[in-house]
Amino acid sequence: MGKIVVSDNVSLDGVIQDPAGDEGFPRGGWVGLIADRPELAKLTLEEALGTAAMLMGRRTYEWFAARWPSRTGPLADRLNSLPKYVVSSTLEAPKWNNSTVVKGDVLDEVSRLRHEFAGDIVIPASFRIVRTLVEHDLVDVMRLKVFPVVLGAGERLFGETSGARPMRLVDVPHLRARAPLNGG
Repeated sequence: MGKIVVSDNVSLDGVIQDPAGDEGFPRGGWVGLIADRPELAKLTLEEALGTAAMLMGRRTYEWFAARWPSRTGPLADRLNSLPKYVVSSTLEAPKWNNSTVVKGDVLDEVSRLRHEFAGDIVIPASFRIVRTLVEHDLVDVMRLKVFPVVLGAGERLFGETSGARPMRLVDVPHLRARAPLNGG
């Protein structure tokens, strides 16, 4: 049975909105370029190589689909070849290779995908889907890449829940900071 894996970039104060800075959020761009961070690029490739399928919302799909089909290299090759499932009530005909629109109940579809795939079903971004799956205890692993910045505003990964959601820290991969905080 597959595992549902949330993989997201998050600020210290829990913001996930516009990490790349191309969605118009005034505080966006807080991740920087992955190409400028070899450790992050390596981590991203390793995750992609261990992924059996991707699950995402329409906006995340459109962001990925606008960038990755034209790229080359190991990461692009892997992302372009993976099965991709898009939860959307408006997307009709996805153009990115191996993409399927999920129109039914997201909980039923995630349960079906868990049985269909033996490996990790990775959810990049897509905080609405993540919140729904967390609320229904359908997330197996949270891979959060925490960036040393406090944004003070923006959409956060975790919204209100019906109750406490205990989690267990399993691993902390070590990424060296390239510069001290506050330039000091």
